[in-house]
Parts: sequence; C-alpha cells; structure tokens
Amino acid sequence: MFGKLLRPEQQRRMVFSQGAPRERDMGYETVLKTSATQRIRERVDPIGHFLAEGFHFLGLFAIGGATVWAAVKAFFDMSAKGHASIEDLLLLFIYLELGSMVGIYFRTNHMPVRFLLYVGITALTRHMIGYVQKESAPDFGILILAGGTLILALAVFIIRYASFHYSTSEQSESPREAIHSD
Repeated sequence: MFGKLLRPEQQRRMVFSQGAPRERDMGYETVLKTSATQRIRERVDPIGHFLAEGFHFLGLFAIGGATVWAAVKAFFDMSAKGHASIEDLLLLFIYLELGSMVGIYFRTNHMPVRFLLYVGITALTRHMIGYVQKESAPDFGILILAGGTLILALAVFIIRYASFHYSTSEQSESPREAIHSD
C-alpha cells in the first residue's frame, strides 16, 4: 500500500508518525516486506486461479467423458441382448443424471446436491427391482431399501423447501461470472 504511493523516506515517516500502536511498532523493513509480498501475490494469484480453473475443466471433461463412455457401453450391451430391462433403463437414467450434474457444475460452478440424491433414489429403486425379481419371498431387505429411498426423498424435499424459503440473492449469481466480470 505504502510502496506504490510514497518514497521510502516518506514511508518511514508515515509509519512512525501514525497513532495506532500496531502501525507505530511496524518498522521500515516490515513495510517493504509487506509491499513486496503484496506484489508477489498480485503476480502469482492469477496463475493459481488459472491452474485451479484448468483443473476443474479437466476433471469435468474426464467425468463427463467417462459417463458418456459408460452410457454408450451400457446401451450397446442392451442392444446385444436384444431387449432392455427396467434395471437397464434405470441405469441409463442414472447416467443421464450424472451427465446433467456435470453440465450444471460446468456452467454454474455449483454442485447440485439434489441431483446426487436423485441418483441415489434411482440406484436404490434399481436395486430394489432387481432384489424383488430375484427373491421369491419379501423380507426385511425390501423394507431397508424402501426406507433408504424414503429418507433420500425426504432429503430432497427438505433441500427444495430450504432453497425456496431461505435462498439468498447470492445463490442466484454464478461465481464464474463474478470472477470473469472483475
């Protein structure tokens, strides 16, 4: 702060003439170290932001690519069987939700937790259908799967209720847009 506006002798006079004890105890060397640290930070911060954004994009492309690859493989496996079961369709729906989640995170830089809950509900439903088809008599396992599905559905309800009634104006802004508008 001082280094850009004042010469060194003016900085020394200003630091020792201030009334606050913290500023009075700061020596001339501390002011130079602080301004040098600030200059280094001003040069290094954009590089750090660039690397972090690059990592996010690389990770998102990798996750998105793996999701598409798995969905295409599952589709070809269904085609090879000659038919699609309800479990296969629910698996494709899970891939669709994962792809949507990656797309939303790519555009907004927010992780949509509800989509993860939807994936969990779909996965439990898929597992329950397979369990019911393979087991002849209903047992406690079906109740556990149904209870897990109910808990996830209640979590979705709570999140939707809270985001509707307690949302802030900051949640509607995209952090990426705020970063790029500076």
